[in-house]
Amino acid sequence: MEQARLFMAIALSFLIFFLWNVFFVEKETVEPPPAKTLAPIIKMEEGFGKKEQLAEKQEVKPVKTARTIQVNTPLYTVKIAEKRSAIKSFVLKRYREQIELDSPLKEIVSKNMPDGTLLMGFAGKSIPGLDRAVFSADLPYDSVDIVHGSEPLIFSWVSPNGIVVKKEFFFSPETYLIGLTISVKNNSNEALRDNLVLSLRSASGEQKSRFGFEGPSLLLNNKLEQIKMKKIEEKNIYSGKLGWIALQGRYFMSSIISEKNEEASMRLFLKPDHILEAEFLQPEQVIQPGSEHFFDFKLFFGPKSMTILNDLGYNLGKAVNFGMFDFIAKPCVWLMNFFYRFIPNYGVAIIILTLMTKALLWPLGSKSYKSMSEMKKLQPLMAELKEKYKNDKKKIQQETMALYKTYKINPLGGCLPMVAQIPVFFALYRMLYEAIELRHAPFFGWIHDLSAPDRLFRFGFSIPLMEPPYGIPVLTIIMGASMLLQQRMSPPPGDPAQAKMMMFMPIIFTVIFINFSSGLVLYWLVNNVLSIAQQYYVSKKTA
Repeated sequence: MEQARLFMAIALSFLIFFLWNVFFVEKETVEPPPAKTLAPIIKMEEGFGKKEQLAEKQEVKPVKTARTIQVNTPLYTVKIAEKRSAIKSFVLKRYREQIELDSPLKEIVSKNMPDGTLLMGFAGKSIPGLDRAVFSADLPYDSVDIVHGSEPLIFSWVSPNGIVVKKEFFFSPETYLIGLTISVKNNSNEALRDNLVLSLRSASGEQKSRFGFEGPSLLLNNKLEQIKMKKIEEKNIYSGKLGWIALQGRYFMSSIISEKNEEASMRLFLKPDHILEAEFLQPEQVIQPGSEHFFDFKLFFGPKSMTILNDLGYNLGKAVNFGMFDFIAKPCVWLMNFFYRFIPNYGVAIIILTLMTKALLWPLGSKSYKSMSEMKKLQPLMAELKEKYKNDKKKIQQETMALYKTYKINPLGGCLPMVAQIPVFFALYRMLYEAIELRHAPFFGWIHDLSAPDRLFRFGFSIPLMEPPYGIPVLTIIMGASMLLQQRMSPPPGDPAQAKMMMFMPIIFTVIFINFSSGLVLYWLVNNVLSIAQQYYVSKKTA
């Protein structure tokens, strides 16, 4: 009976979670906080502010037509515009937008952002014209191939008052990591006192995922911070020892990494057209006339692969986080990749991983099924008690507890072992949803993508509660049938109302799972089949 209550509680939790996300998840764009709410952080020397205001009124006219420089490496193609030296495009050569072979390669920089990303400026706007500057690339042609070793690409610009600003990129053919050095040489007659700002932009200024994290994150004081989109209005600035900032999607991310891991800040803004901007705000610097200051960074635009990020260092691997049970999920990713080396099919790797976790939890499962089998034997005696004391619920409870004591049965023996297995399920749930290894990974037959829901055939009409594409969720239906069989093997609840509710649990779970990734459904199905086999074995042994 307690086992049934636990099963029902878990199922209802899933249902509430699903319905809450469908009907109540906030989807409206949050307006950015007014500028006046930000505390002033810039100090300007006396007299310099007047010159700045005068310079801002003067129109800065580009002296040449802005080019776009294309850099090709074996891993990606990046396009950098001379206008503001911004990244306009970043295409990953080993990933595609969709699973089809003729699908375009994966583009990280959205075309909905006309200014691109990786924009540079100063918080106090102390260099007039920088926000619309046209840089000059030190390249006589518009394209370069990076094949052997690291090669630099320099963009430079001179302000009307003689300040020279340079952005020097260092591209390597074997890594997604890009070096970036920004230099500011003060050839003016006044000291420059300001905060350098380097910003990332993403056309994802609204929450997309209900099951995993997407949005801005940072490594603050050596600890990962993930900011939900709806929280930006409440707090949009984070300060401390800043290792890196990032804008994360489900499988890919862009990041600015500090070489010094010093005191700095990240500021967040939601701009029109759902544009999210994350600023890396450097500590204030004073650059005296005739002197030059250098700011060193690393950039990462690429996949959220644990292997790739851990190999790069800078604690980038912390960007991949699977929630509360991350400490369980990450070893599972490692094991899944380990199995894949020998059998190059991630569906088979999931099955082996499920077998392994089931073997580790076998003693707990056996104890649970043994308790359930003993409880099943008491069902006739409990039915007699209910018939005998049908008008006295208190007496029924007393006699039932006496019955447990006589036969030495712990009524919680069936549910406690199952509670211990819940963290493993949720860890695998998050891992199988977010692991980039499963993106566009085929299994067999109609399952061409383990990160997407399984659909056999394609329908030209919508189906209630089903997300597109619309088709027959064969694997999910089989999983629901396995849950029904498992329920039939369990002792029925004593309460008729609970018994009726339990009859609908397989249907409810099937409906919930129709939009889950086929990799997760495969795990749940295999786990159910193994549980049925274990329950059958234990019940025969204790018969």
